[in-house]
Amino acid sequence: MSLINCKNVSFTYEGNIVLSDLNFGVEKGEYLCVVGENGAGKSTLIKGILRLKSPSEGSILAGDGLKSNRIGYLPQQTMAQRDFPASVYEVVLSGRLNNMGVLPFYKKIDKEDAVRQLTFLGIEDLKNRCYRELSGGQQQRVLLARALCAGKELLVLDEPVTGLDPVMTAELYRLIEKINKVEGKTIIMVSHDIQGAIMYASHILHLGKTQLFFGNKEDYVHSEIGMRFMGGGDVV
Repeated sequence: MSLINCKNVSFTYEGNIVLSDLNFGVEKGEYLCVVGENGAGKSTLIKGILRLKSPSEGSILAGDGLKSNRIGYLPQQTMAQRDFPASVYEVVLSGRLNNMGVLPFYKKIDKEDAVRQLTFLGIEDLKNRCYRELSGGQQQRVLLARALCAGKELLVLDEPVTGLDPVMTAELYRLIEKINKVEGKTIIMVSHDIQGAIMYASHILHLGKTQLFFGNKEDYVHSEIGMRFMGGGDVV
């Protein structure tokens, strides 16, 4: 069974269908990029995968023993979150809250994992810095480390490069690719940056209030909807 399996899934809001006829699966180790125009239903799907919203029809099933505490989530940041007054280490360590159970304190393994993720992403030198004083790109890497602490099987990333300059965007994509290929984690990423995002993805899901395309990147690049959405461009 797929790690995530959507069967005949539809979502409604206030009685209106906002997303319908989803049928796709995400296998362990894959890198799925979810694309589409504003209002296409991307955020609704993410809420469904995170079990924050239930489908009105169909089912979203988790396979391979995937539980909610094995999913890491990097949401879009608000201005209030960017000004959070905590150290980088405290922010990253808070990702382990997902695995603490009833014990109200961090264990040694939690603290070791936080340091490991900081080191893995090359930001161990920021450990004692105040999060609110970091640049946007640095903050996103810190939040990525936090998501890694929270989820050991699946990472769900919602527009992770929004607001970043081209250099930091490319760096964050490289880090996500490293997480996928070196750590073997499954990635589901929502992105408006189609040219940059699918360069690293293995599969594409294109939404438009319904499922317009699902398949591997190579097929998408040469499909009618893929060429139209990318403006006739090509991806290496």
